Amino acid sequence: PDPALLEMLRRFDLSWEYGPCTGITRLQRWERAQALGLSPPGPIREALLEHGDNPAVTYRWVPGGT
Repeated sequence: PDPALLEMLRRFDLSWEYGPCTGITRLQRWERAQALGLSPPGPIREALLEHGDNPAVTYRWVPGGT
């Protein structure tokens, strides 16, 4: 995926305002934040739906991980 997309997703991962991200996919986290009225960024959801078959997009960024 595009490095700019991965950076946007990494920033989402590091934004504690949307709750913890351990044990769930990014889309699950986005949907939970939306259900709680936390207004997660729409472009994140769009990217996750568009690239849902790519594990680098679906799962959260891990420091030092792949």
